[in-house]
Amino acid sequence: MSKTDAGNGHAGHLSPRETYERLVNSPDAILIDVRTEAEWDYVGWPAVDQLVNIAWQNYPDMTPNTDFVKQVERIDPTREREIFLICRSGVRSDAAASALTRAGFKRCYNVAEGFEGDIDKDGHRSMTGGWKRAGLPWRQS
Repeated sequence: MSKTDAGNGHAGHLSPRETYERLVNSPDAILIDVRTEAEWDYVGWPAVDQLVNIAWQNYPDMTPNTDFVKQVERIDPTREREIFLICRSGVRSDAAASALTRAGFKRCYNVAEGFEGDIDKDGHRSMTGGWKRAGLPWRQS
């Protein structure tokens, strides 16, 4: 699925499985979950060592996190590490990957399908795509 995304400016989109494989093979890579802490608490999170939670939007009003880029800079001050961004369905993480790329980060990828995937015909998530549906490791509190 890996494809570049010149329109949005980031390095491209990867499937959840491609992302997981790259994380396993690249110990310096980072997976940034841009969902809110409430989503983590109720839905779960990817179970990988390189995981960091930096919300793209503030809960509950979902206003933009104006410190997002600064928070990522604390983790990768060189802006050279491979960074994968994930959210619920791939929309917020796509925007976050583009924002980081505009800020000078070199290798930012959106995790297409996100953690839960799109809504299916019955209005449910985690049925048609996403990290959980792909059978990748995850945890829930």
